[in-house]
Amino acid sequence: MPSDRLAALAAAGVSIWLDDLSRERLASGNLAGLIRDKHVVGVTTNPTIFAAALKHGEAYDEEIRDLAARGGSVQDAVREITVTDVRQACDVFRATWEATEGIDGRVSLEVDPGLAFDTEATTAEAVDLWKAVDRPNLLVKVPATEAGLPAITSALAQGISVNVTLIFSIERYRRVMDAFIAGVMQAGANGHNLGSIASVASFFVSRVDTEVDKRLDAIGTPEALELRGKAALANARLAYAAFQKVFAQPEWHRLSSAGANPQRPLWASTGTKNPAYPDTYYVTELVVAGTVNTMPEQTLETFADHGEVHGDTVTGRAEESQQVFDALAVAGVDIDDVFKTLEREGVQKFLSSWEELGHTVDEQLSKAKG
Repeated sequence: MPSDRLAALAAAGVSIWLDDLSRERLASGNLAGLIRDKHVVGVTTNPTIFAAALKHGEAYDEEIRDLAARGGSVQDAVREITVTDVRQACDVFRATWEATEGIDGRVSLEVDPGLAFDTEATTAEAVDLWKAVDRPNLLVKVPATEAGLPAITSALAQGISVNVTLIFSIERYRRVMDAFIAGVMQAGANGHNLGSIASVASFFVSRVDTEVDKRLDAIGTPEALELRGKAALANARLAYAAFQKVFAQPEWHRLSSAGANPQRPLWASTGTKNPAYPDTYYVTELVVAGTVNTMPEQTLETFADHGEVHGDTVTGRAEESQQVFDALAVAGVDIDDVFKTLEREGVQKFLSSWEELGHTVDEQLSKAKG
């Protein structure tokens, strides 16, 4: 069976999440089928996903007509539509959540990306989304911007499970882990059950190669061209080494003994964008137990068809990964600027998709009103 390859990936300790959600997928039973047949144990969403779902389907027509009849605003409509989808998905994954004792069976919903540089507004929105969805297996997505870091701590301190998104650099990732541990400590002090709090840190992968390869092509030397396609995996493997170090510290062991769960690394942006690279590149080369790989459906199906699991392809590879970054610096790539560019573009992409989602809802509301 094709799913045997996915079974092998799951058996290697990788939680397979789907990077997509739509009303059609929910209503048709497709999502339940992926759980049953393809070992999918979670879902991530973002504004781009919701914009595409609204634009290319009729499953929302009835809700849009109802919202129009009630005179709902575009902002209210966007909130109601996304919360409804995520709540239903949480219900679909409830059995998975229970079977894994809250580790998997998680569904993510992102705060308004327009708030990415406003700590207080991001925190308030995280609280509102947590209450609106009202499901224990929700993860509220908060971007790892400078303003997002204290919001992560604040949300966790209130017992809210968090998916930290748009992480590109190791430096920022370390600060994300610090924000997570601080939040868990505060949650314990506030009387929350630490075992009920979950978090993942979404480390973006393929986008790093896209940006670095562009710069390597511009440099054009043989040494530079030889480094194409190596930065993203090296970055992710260094991130995992940082994860191992942080969660081996005595400070974390004390929290763990009180029931706290570690913040798992999540590999995001794992669809292969460059056709010159294997189409399962960012899955096969990032297999390590205790991590999540969230995939577009195309990547999921591709791996089910011919993906391979060669054991742990991450642990113990920090030294060679650092050598890749040293070589990139020698070749002339400003890696700090790469990460700043990717974060800025990442926020802008989600903001543009959020605006597109609003425009789509506005058009559909207007149409429903006649």
